[in-house]
Amino acid sequence: MPDTGTLNFLWSQTMIAGFVAAGVTHAVISPGSRSTPLAMAILRQSALSCTVAVDERSTAFFALGIAKASRRPVLLLATSGTAPANWLPAIIEASQAGVPLIALSADRPPELQNCGANQTIEQVGLLGAHVRGSHPLGVPHPEFDPAWLHHLAAHVVDQATWPHPGPVHVNQPFREPLLPAADVPAPEIPSEIAIGHSQLHVAPDAIARLAARIGGRPGVIVCGEMPAATHGFAKTLAKLAEHLACPILAEPLSGLRFGRHDRSRLLTRYNAWLADGDFASAQRPEWVLRFGTFPVTRNLQNFLATITTQILVDPWPRHNDPIHRLTHLLRADPLAACQALLAARPQPCPQGWHDLLAEQDARLVDDTGARHIPVLVAEIPADSALFIGNSLAIRQFDTHSGTADHAIHCYGNRGASGIDGNISTALGLSEVHGRVVALLGDLTCQHDLGGLALAAGRNAVIVAVNNRGGGIFDHLPQAVLPEFEKGWRTPQQISFEHAALSFGLSYARAVDTDTFLNTLRAAFAAGGPHLIELLVD
Repeated sequence: MPDTGTLNFLWSQTMIAGFVAAGVTHAVISPGSRSTPLAMAILRQSALSCTVAVDERSTAFFALGIAKASRRPVLLLATSGTAPANWLPAIIEASQAGVPLIALSADRPPELQNCGANQTIEQVGLLGAHVRGSHPLGVPHPEFDPAWLHHLAAHVVDQATWPHPGPVHVNQPFREPLLPAADVPAPEIPSEIAIGHSQLHVAPDAIARLAARIGGRPGVIVCGEMPAATHGFAKTLAKLAEHLACPILAEPLSGLRFGRHDRSRLLTRYNAWLADGDFASAQRPEWVLRFGTFPVTRNLQNFLATITTQILVDPWPRHNDPIHRLTHLLRADPLAACQALLAARPQPCPQGWHDLLAEQDARLVDDTGARHIPVLVAEIPADSALFIGNSLAIRQFDTHSGTADHAIHCYGNRGASGIDGNISTALGLSEVHGRVVALLGDLTCQHDLGGLALAAGRNAVIVAVNNRGGGIFDHLPQAVLPEFEKGWRTPQQISFEHAALSFGLSYARAVDTDTFLNTLRAAFAAGGPHLIELLVD
């Protein structure tokens, strides 16, 4: 019978080997004592790429970024007590956005629960309804069957990826001692449990009815963030829009604005021309075919609310209709739905419908103060990841980014739309994409300054747009309140230069479009981590 420390390590090795066999390639851990057996197993598993970070909140968002980019579950490890409680904002974001995470929390054994033992809280159920599954395990025991732990790991990976990707919680208690008494050989990776997920297709009669409903009527295709889109979707959607003779209103996070696919049907300045109430009312479509998440900007949201026939294609089991206007819900893979509609060959929109909206879209000239956005789009190297912060950043980028031939992989945390963890999430993307650029507001940057600790050695350019506080509130009703400056705008006195230097990032300040262009080019040419503070009115 092995000693307790060796048993803990053997158990942990077996579990981690099961995760590797199920396809997990990345792990992110925060240091702690009670989690030692699992941390050792992860650090000594050569098949895992492992990152260690001190702050559990930042660690969780970093893991979220890796999982967003890879679309594969990432292991997240923390010790007992309040450590896993710091995961909650990232776990909520992962749940809302459909991002697979595997949260491993170490815990005290049963005899130390509810008796005043140090660093002991109730961890079972800690993450509440925000996980796809919860597994409260017992302490390691000598008679454990390795096959059970291997299959448990495969089951957890399956829960985290299908049918609705999201986080899964595994709570693992350990008794002391935590270290093995002798060296333990590396475990063999078990045989993979091959899991095949089905592609959802629409019933032919539903497609036939839908084709008859929209045929010959003016309509639009609207695309929000598309985490469920499969390879080939952009090309097939373009063919569908061409056949229907309708425009595509595609948000940046849809993945449709940038790249060499056919973008001739894309309209990107809709937020401006929809602000013209007379034009929007006069050119009202009769149907909308919507993919992905609900739109970000209020003008497009209000426009959708006026359309009679509302069609949503969504393969995930969630309710994605905040305006309560849906008339058709297709639980289908977006690519499969496009292919089926193309095969049904509905009648196109009335002649001139697309051209009318496209001419209005092309007529608008960007003369606002957000000139840094076209500069960023033009200068960012092809195939880079671009993380766009919440609040004002994502709305300005939606309105002013336009479209481009070079591929830009756009990301954001739009599940719960918080400003927490944005730097950490962006840096997590670099684990998959290599180069990452983050476009963030000043308050968003300040909220996650600890995330800068993860920037070392990465090709990362963080652009902090300093408009002296919460600029998004200037556009909301609170702006008329006498307490507005103190309670909502909240201008800060932080020195981003000192913050950058504290964490080893190169720093530059830009005060206009020309200096921003030059600092961007210098940062991209130099490589490594940079923080650019852009001062705007």
